[in-house]
Formats: sequence, C-alpha cells, structure tokens
Amino acid sequence: MCIRDRDIYMKLSKLNIKKINLKDIDDNYSGQDILLKLGELYQFESGIYGYGNIWTKLERNVEKIIIDELDKADCIQVEWPKLQPKKIWEQSNRWNQYTKDNDIMFTINNNFGEYGLAPTAEECATIFGSNRLLSYKQLPTTYYQIGEKFRKEIRTRGYLFRPRTFVMMDAYSFDKSEEDMHITFNKMHNVYLNIYNRIGINIIPVISDGGTMGGRVSEEFQAITKLGEDIILYDAENKIGINKEVLDFEDKETFIKKLGNINLEKMQEVHSVELGNNFELGTKYSEAMNLFYKDENGNDKPYYMGCYGIGLGRIIATTIENNLIKKNDQIKGFSLPLSIAPYKLQIIYKEEQKDKAFELYHKLLDNNISCIIDDREGYSIGNRINDTFVLGTPYLTVIGDRFDGINIELEETKTGNKETIAISEINNYFIQKEDNVVIN
Repeated sequence: MCIRDRDIYMKLSKLNIKKINLKDIDDNYSGQDILLKLGELYQFESGIYGYGNIWTKLERNVEKIIIDELDKADCIQVEWPKLQPKKIWEQSNRWNQYTKDNDIMFTINNNFGEYGLAPTAEECATIFGSNRLLSYKQLPTTYYQIGEKFRKEIRTRGYLFRPRTFVMMDAYSFDKSEEDMHITFNKMHNVYLNIYNRIGINIIPVISDGGTMGGRVSEEFQAITKLGEDIILYDAENKIGINKEVLDFEDKETFIKKLGNINLEKMQEVHSVELGNNFELGTKYSEAMNLFYKDENGNDKPYYMGCYGIGLGRIIATTIENNLIKKNDQIKGFSLPLSIAPYKLQIIYKEEQKDKAFELYHKLLDNNISCIIDDREGYSIGNRINDTFVLGTPYLTVIGDRFDGINIELEETKTGNKETIAISEINNYFIQKEDNVVIN
C-alpha cells in the first residue's frame, strides 16, 4: 500500500471526532464515556455498540498478539457459525439450560427451524473436532476462533465490561487422556500469561468455579480494577488469587487446597474484572454427544477436552479505564500502552510548519511507525494537544519554529516526560520502549 493511500486513514480530520466537555464525563467509566462522546463508540441499544477507528484498531492489535501466541503454541485458527441449529445444542443437553433455565441465548424461530445466536461454542467445536480427529495419532489438537458472541444480559453494565454482544477468542483442546488434558491446560495457562504480559496488563490467575461450562477445574484471569464486579483474595507475593464466591460453596476445600500452603487470612481482598477463563471439560461433551476417537486398539474413546476464552472488549475497556490521566482531580483523557495503541505518535504542528510536519509524517510511515497527524483547520495548538489525550495516543510531538528536520521532541502523554530523539532512531526508540514496558 502506498503512502498516499495510507494518509487517508492517518489524518485526524478523517476521524470526524466530536468536540466534548471533559467536565461532563461519567465518573465510573470515564475512558469509555470519552470515546462514546467523541463518537468512537456508538450505543445502538443497551449493551449493543458500534465501534469507531480507535476501538477497532485497538481490537485488531490485541487480536494480533493473541493469534501470535496461540500459533506459537501450535493452536489452529478456525471459524465456526454464529448462527447455530437447535439440534446440536440438544445433543449436549444444553438447549433448555441456555434458553429456559438461565435464559442466556438469543433464539430465532422461522420456517427453516429453530436456531440460537452463539453465546459459546462447545457444541460446534466438539462436532468439528470429531470430524477431523479420528485417531489417537491426531491428538492433542487445539482449535481456536476469534469472533462475536451474543448473550441476553438482563443487566448490562459498564459499557464493554458487560454488553450483550462482544468479541471473544475461544479455544477448545482435544486430548486422549485426563493426564494429557492437564498438560494442555497448564500449557494454555502459560500462553495466557504471555498474551496479557505483551498487551501490558497485570494479570492474576484465580482459582474459580466451572459454572455452566462443565468440569470443576477452572481458572480465571483477573485484572485488579475498582470497576470490577468480582471480588478476589489475592496473594501478591505468590501472584495467585481465589474468587471469593467459591468460599461459600459446600466443597470449598476442593478449591482452597489448590492454593497450597497460602494462608487465606493474609490474602488481600480486591475488586477485579475477569478477562479470561480456562476450563477442564473432561469428557462432558464428547460423551453427551457420542463423539469419539479410535485408540491404539481400535476402540472408541471419548475426547478429554478443555475450553479457553479471552474477552477482547473487556481487555480494551480495562486497559482504557486503568490508564486514565487526571490533572487537578479532573479527567484529562487516557494513555494507551504502546503494544496495542492504534497510533504510537500524534503529530501536531503550527500552520507555517505544515509542510515539514507532513514530511516527518511520511518518514515515520515509511519506517512503519503508526502515527496520526492533526491536520484539522481552525484548532489551536492547545486544543490539538488536549485531543491527543482523549484519543489515548501514548506520545505526541509539536512541530514548531525550532524543528530542525533531524530531531523531534517526544512527550509521553501518561507521565509528561519529554525526550529529544533523532528521527533516524525513532523506530528503535519505540521498539525498546515496548520491550521494556512496565506493567502496572
């Protein structure tokens, strides 16, 4: 793609963001409310959103990291239907559970039959896997997809913290034995830690309940945030937690013993949000759906399965809300981590320096530095600087009278720190910054 083609998508004038009053921002979900008022989020109905350039590019960048780490772990990317026939949910005996008992699934009934909009994909994954994994020689295998899910949330909350439609990565592993299932589960645990570390989120693996998915071996990946609806007990030294809700279960000791020798009374109670969840499903779905593989002796055996999910919307929402910038107790905006920011650098210029600013802009694009230039007319330098914060751009530079065409001054929006960098070194500068990221 040539530079001229890319310009269209990098000029701030093309985003058509609205002017907003930062004194009129939601106190609880300030970052997402900024995007809503800018027009970068649009609420069609409670829990149903459209996404602008900033959110969409954030999602693609998170996707890239997830795909990279899963592919390195030999997981196979696929795609299953979002519109799923009733008959496959009846095979697993979950149709009534999801449409009546818990009333989670959106359903469609017409002359073709009855269907559900996918809240999850265990049924599709099991059928798909059994069609391909006929022999023990083809195990273990893990399939994953990234796509939209639909759930009838009665009480939507916190914008993208609990909507009715959301983008999710869900993976499903197939093993020939319980022992092998444990190995895959532990492998995916480490994959998840790599994903969250690269995104720039301080994650806590938390012992939890398997819920409606099946299986009693489950772990959540929680991020501490005052906005979270979960309450966990957290051991900072050992970096492990337990969901407080399981302490009310009759079999709570089953969960507590997984903590090892950690003293519950010394664990810190914090609010958190669940960004991912892993389950050992065992043979629940393969046996219920009568789907088997052939073992070494030619006998039919049920697959031992695992299920692994990551909510992309929640990751983005948490990242935005946990990286707010305040000045004199007033919300100023937010600053995104370099690893996922749509644009690493925002270029602001005095009108008489426009040609030099665009020359710099082209140089950065040639070096694969994602940047955006504020080319809007009629805006003061101060207004343009302020809008850098509401878009979450991690760095800004102002091209003024002292610009020499060789060096630029970069300001880190999160801290206000400034550095003068040679343009020829800026690519290495951002690479080093990403490699040395400090996760809060």
